[in-house]
Amino acid sequence: MGIQIAPSILAADFARLADEAASVSNADWLHVDVMDNHFVPNLTLGMPVVESLAKASDTPLDCHLMIEDPDRWAPGYVEAGASSVTFHIEACRAPIRTAREIRAKGARAAMALRPATPIEPYEDLLAELDMILIMTVEPGFGGQKFLEVCVPKIRRTRQLLDKHGLDLWIEIDGGVSADTIELCAEAGADVFVAGSAVYAADDPNAMVEHLRGLAEQATGR
Repeated sequence: MGIQIAPSILAADFARLADEAASVSNADWLHVDVMDNHFVPNLTLGMPVVESLAKASDTPLDCHLMIEDPDRWAPGYVEAGASSVTFHIEACRAPIRTAREIRAKGARAAMALRPATPIEPYEDLLAELDMILIMTVEPGFGGQKFLEVCVPKIRRTRQLLDKHGLDLWIEIDGGVSADTIELCAEAGADVFVAGSAVYAADDPNAMVEHLRGLAEQATGR
């Protein structure tokens, strides 16, 4: 599997979401941060916006649910048009059931880990998933500084996947830029969420390609 870049619309202009999605037409995914002001201290957008964005863009949506009770809400985001839905293990009561419901509705199921949450307790869940999202900042706000302390967890996650022969993606979210993407790629990540780095660039599409090139160079892909 090749390197994938997922610009985060959290860093986009919410008044022009369709145009902002079009400005990164060569991205592999559009990363949509759903926050409920309970699980994280911020409130962003919800299912109606996801549904509208899915109709306005041909780029598949990667929905990251930073919300309480994702068991209840996650399947609805597939119905709204998401191609990948990520729930936080810290908020999920029935992760296997939730992952299976997401997959049954036709989307990829992913589990997210906050920076201080280890991967090892969830080794037995990996076969139920399509992707692991490792947060490299505390979830809730964009524009934060990359936490290098999370890099060993990326390596350990890749080792666990290799141990079980699992073809899961490892996604990194938080502080991804031209300065940090190579470090994460070398550690074993292959899907990169980039918000400010992409949308603050003069040419967002060119930045997507630049980031992809750096990650590919770091992994020799």
